[in-house]
Order: sequence, then structure tokens, then C-alpha cells
Amino acid sequence: MEINYQFRQRYSVIHTPCRWDKSVEKKQNEIEIGADWLVVVPCDADAVLMNAARDLVDYFFVSMGLSLRLIRSDEYKSGACICYEVDPKVAKRSYRLLVTEDKVIFVGHNSRMAAQAGYFIEDLMNLREAPFLERTDVVRTSLFSPRMVHSGYGLDMYPNEHLINIAHSGVDAILAFVKDIDITPHGYHDFNALCYRAAQYGIDVYAYSYLHNKLHPEEAGAEEYYEKLYGHLLDRCPYFKGIIFVGESCEFPSKDPHTEMVRRKDNYDENGKPIPNTKPYPGWWPCYDYPIWLDMVSRIMRRRRPDLDIVFWSYNWCRVDASYRKALIDTLPKDITLQATFEMGEFVVRDGIKNTTADYTLYHVGPGNYFKTEGQYAKENGLKFYSMTNTGGLTWDVGVVPYIPAPYRWIERYRGMLKAHEEYGLCGTMDCHHYGFSPSFVSDLAKWAFWSPECDLEEALGKIAARDFSAECRDMVLRAYRHFSDAMYHLISVVVDQYGPFRIGPAYPLILFENTDVEIPTLPYAHFKKICYPVYGQNAYGKPILSLDSDEAKEKFDYEIANFKRCAELFGQGIELLYPLLERIPERKRDNARRIVGLCHFIRNTALTAVHTKEFYKRKVRLLSLHGEERNSLIDEMLDICAKERENALDTVPLVDFDSRLGYEPSMEYMCDKAHIEWKLSLLDGVTEKELPSLKE
Repeated sequence: MEINYQFRQRYSVIHTPCRWDKSVEKKQNEIEIGADWLVVVPCDADAVLMNAARDLVDYFFVSMGLSLRLIRSDEYKSGACICYEVDPKVAKRSYRLLVTEDKVIFVGHNSRMAAQAGYFIEDLMNLREAPFLERTDVVRTSLFSPRMVHSGYGLDMYPNEHLINIAHSGVDAILAFVKDIDITPHGYHDFNALCYRAAQYGIDVYAYSYLHNKLHPEEAGAEEYYEKLYGHLLDRCPYFKGIIFVGESCEFPSKDPHTEMVRRKDNYDENGKPIPNTKPYPGWWPCYDYPIWLDMVSRIMRRRRPDLDIVFWSYNWCRVDASYRKALIDTLPKDITLQATFEMGEFVVRDGIKNTTADYTLYHVGPGNYFKTEGQYAKENGLKFYSMTNTGGLTWDVGVVPYIPAPYRWIERYRGMLKAHEEYGLCGTMDCHHYGFSPSFVSDLAKWAFWSPECDLEEALGKIAARDFSAECRDMVLRAYRHFSDAMYHLISVVVDQYGPFRIGPAYPLILFENTDVEIPTLPYAHFKKICYPVYGQNAYGKPILSLDSDEAKEKFDYEIANFKRCAELFGQGIELLYPLLERIPERKRDNARRIVGLCHFIRNTALTAVHTKEFYKRKVRLLSLHGEERNSLIDEMLDICAKERENALDTVPLVDFDSRLGYEPSMEYMCDKAHIEWKLSLLDGVTEKELPSLKE
């Protein structure tokens, strides 16, 4: 049983102890690294190279039980050794790996690439479960850089151990929310110290801008205003690699007549209430004057940092007609990087039912049409092109889990990204948003996908499954993974559910007619407090966002219920395959395997919560219009749904007690720990013991 946040202890473990399976036999074409080997770094090795070499020594000691010695030397002509070297003649974003009988040599284009070579042989030995390496001479190239992630440890929290694990995963950039100089949503944070520490492990830092843009660039005093805002930021925090601008966070009072021409943050009356808008706010429209604003801001920042990567993310207007988006992209400054989300805004028609994908989903693996058109326009304009891909392993499909264990759907996404790399020049990724990055077998698989030469990803997945469970159990594990992947095909991306039961899992309440002003218990330092709508069918402001007034709406609603049931069934079938394996696998693998199974069990229960919520709501909207026996019968059905959801919530408690990462999300903090499930059950008691019985006739 873990207390809240105890998962951070596990996230601070860099190398898994005792990975060497002594029953593994060395193959003909393999070498064995022994305790008499040296790890050699050049005399002028920088901090990145030194930290990587120390890490490799620690890996052999902790994971393989071998004590290798680390030395500085520019010679490695005699004796068995692992040697780091830097040579700019090696292609950019590449390293050469040479393995001979008594030498393992890493030659990186720079120290970062040489470090990645060391992490790669750790991956190889983990898969072999022995200090054995195949003889080889290969050049490996990273296809996407930067790969940016937010912290999975805590919002904008990056202890060194988390940075090291991020670097091991092939990720080379992190993101920090920036509200002001050294200020994040959680308060003070020394950005220069963060940049310095991250650089020691070959990681860049990007600022995700939350700075307020209160003036139009053509207003009097705008140049001076933005000098003080962005110029002063870079004067004081000069080590950011780049800055991310996204519509809702960087909107300014645009003059575009398609919009309200006022920032959403400023559109309030004298009583502090939001004024209803009839047009989009500037943050949600590809305004014609964004290029003017970007030109001013980039000019100011590049006076300080000519190489600053300025990333303009078109997320908020993904559903706007392509002609408006093209008009904007055609006029962007040519030194701006364009970023588009990979799958969102897509119209998906299945079984005659139309659905528009909400934020960040694996329901549609992508690419979406919005992404493809943005990629084509970026290519035509010679713009560098990035994508928000969620390939750290998590989407908003389930909000309080560390990753989505659906590897076959992830493989489909990887293949789509590789195709976009060829077609549109896609070269960088944002691998997660504020829900953060958690190293997992899915992030391990992504690392194999995003380097050349290309490998067979399904074969790599099989090796990873054997590593995590055992070779004897591999086929059964892959069958379970296929079930989980198929299940995500049925987890339809619907706003009311993504911001409802799927956002917080089995802690989501069933609200009847009382408690409609309910607020989910939260912490004062949580970044987001209204990112989940606790009253199903309403938004955060109590306004209806769901109607079942038409036959078409009812048909769609029932279709969603059927799909969520199928999602739960498939996760259940996969779990049934995995649970018996836990007693068969080696003791040293059991804890990690239990966490994989527990995660899948949690997602299955979350899908059931979504089913029960929708079944309850479908009856709730009819309840008061019925009378007599019809009403009483409907109430009995609702009581039965409540009983099933009570059982489902109670079944979730042991899962979150065992793994404190379940039920947590960095921007919301805990939303589905035991305390929140008990809160939900107390509300459910009110519904079943008081409200529903009182309505019987």
C-alpha cells in the first residue's frame, strides 16, 4: 500500500536491480562484458559525457552486478573497454556504435549523441537480460528533435533522477510553464538552475508561455510593452532553447473581424461575470494579425537569442476551415516553427455514427486532416514543422493514469508520424501535455520507433513483453496487449465524457437533482480546478452541453454506451490473461508486472464508470416526466445502476492503494485516490438512500 505521491520514489529509480538472468546463454555472435572492463571517457569530456559514463557504470553495478572502472584517457588501444568519443564528422543527431570482441565504442556527433549510445546498449542488455551485446558497426540517427515533455513527477518538477530517466527514454527537451520571470503556476522556480541541471543530461528547456499579451502590436507603446515582457524574460532567463505559443495562452486583442477582438480574460462585466460571446475569441481563430504580433515578439527575443526556437502551435483553431488556416500560415515569419496536433479535430464516421475527436486521443490514431493540411502548408512555406503527438504514452482518453497500455495502436501512430516525416518534413514532437511523462514500456517502444535504421516494431514489442514478464509468457502478454489496443478503438473521444468520467475515473460522481453545485475536492495549489465537469451533461459553469432531445442524439448516445461497454469487456479479457501470469513470472519482475495489470484494471473500471454514468443520465432526463409504475420502475433501474457503480468504485480502491500514480494527474493533483472515491460514495449514498426513494410514487 502506497501513500499519496509515493510513486515519486519509484520514479527516482534509474536502473532496475538484478536484471541478469544467469540462465541466459551467450550466442555465437555476441560478446560478454565482464567486471575487468573499463569505461573510458576522453580527457576533455564535458558534463554530459561524464554523467553518461557514470550512469553506465551505475547500470552495470545495479542491473548486472558488475563493478566496472571509469577512467579518463584519450587512448583505448589495449584491453577490454567501453569508450566514449565525440566526432562532429558523424551526421547530426547521430552516433556510431561499434562492438568488437573487446571493444564497445560510441562515437557521437556531440556528447549528447554519445550519451544516447550508452543508453541504447543498456536497452539492448535489458532485453537480453544479460551483459551480452551482438557484434555490430552501425550508425543510428534520431528522427525527431526536439522531443518535448512535461514532468510526470509533478507540475514543472524536475529532480535530477527524473531528468536522467527522461534522457534514457530518448527525449531531449522538457517544458516549463512560464507566467513570469522564475514564476510557474506553482510559484517560484529558478529557470536558469533548471536549464543548467537539464543541460548536464543533454536536455534542453522550452518555455511554455503563459505571459499575458494585453496590447495589439500596432497600438502605441506596444514595442516597449513587449520589450519589457519578452525581452526582460530572456535578459533574466537566457538559457531557454525555445518558447511555445498556443492560441488560448498567447491571445492578444486582435483586430480580426471574425473574432470578438477582445481577449477572453478581459471579456467580463463590472460584476466580474463573463460577457456572452457570439464570435470566437482571438485565441481560437487564425487571426490575420498573428503574424504581425509574432514578428514583433520574435524580433525582440532574437535580439537576445538569434537561435531561439519560436514555436507557434495552431491547436485552438484545428476545426476552422483550411482556407483561413492557410492564409495565416502563408504570412507567418519564415523563421517560425509551426506545430500542429496529430489527430484532433477529425470527423470520424463509424457504423454510420459521426463523431468529432476531442483533445488528445488514441481513439483515432491519426494523422487527422487538420494535421495533414498544416503540414502541407508548412512545407510550401519552408517552415520547420513539429507535432503534438502524445507519444510519451498518454492522451486525455483517461486522465489520471501514467500511460495508455495500447501498444498496437501506438505503433499505428508511430508509422503515421514516420510517413509525415517523409511527406511534410515533420522533425520535432511534443510528446505530452501537462499530464506529464511517465517512463513505461510504451515509451520504450517509442524510442525504438523514432531512430533509424528502422526496426520491426512488433518484434521489438515482443522482446519488451518478454523482458517485463518472461519469454515463456510473452505470447500471452501480447494477446492481452492486443485486447487493450482493440479496446481503445472503442473509447470514443467525446467532450462530455473526456471532461467527465474519463477525466477522473471511478471517483466521478452520479449527481441527480441535489448537489448540482458540487465541486470536486481539490488542493489549493492545484493548477486546474475546473478541468473536470462533475455534473454530467453540464460544463464547468453549469451550462448544458448535452441534449437527448432528438432520435439522432439518442442513437449516438446509445452507440457510445455500447462502445464503452465493449472497451471495458476487452480490458477485462486482457486482464484475465495477465493476472494468472503474476504467479508464474520471476519474483524480480512481479512488482512492475502487477503495476501494468493494475493500470489496465483501473482503465477497465473507468470505462464501466462511464457506462454507468451515461445509463444513469439517460434515465435521469426522463425521470420527472414519468408517473406511477413507470417512474417507480425507472427508479429501480437507476438504483441498480448505482449499486453496480458502488461495487465498481470499491473494486478500484485496492488498485489506487497499491499504486499511488493511479488517480493522479500533475495539473489537477489527486482526483481518484481512496479519499476521492469515498467522497463519491458519500454522494452516491445520498442519491440511493434519500433522493431516488423520495421520488417514488
